[in-house]
Amino acid sequence: MWYAITGLDTPNSLGKRIAARPAHVARLQTLQTEGRLLLAGPFPAVDSAEPGAAGFTGSLIVAEFSSLHAAQEWANADPYITAGIYASVNIKPFKKTFPI
Repeated sequence: MWYAITGLDTPNSLGKRIAARPAHVARLQTLQTEGRLLLAGPFPAVDSAEPGAAGFTGSLIVAEFSSLHAAQEWANADPYITAGIYASVNIKPFKKTFPI
């Protein structure tokens, strides 16, 4: 099943985010290689694809896992959690409807 993983950043965490990004992206690339990644990306803090120093407020990942527990375990091991970037993470089952 698909799961939506939403992480909300701690204030002023852009430097930590930049430092942890290669490890974070490597895990997403593994999901993509396995055909389990629907989409992933950050939420810019301002209305711009490149927010610069404004940074980001969090991220959304929609990926396939065998269970909610498996999705939670995967999310808990994310470098953005271990580096203190995410203040909170929310995981919900997700039903993809469109595009078909």
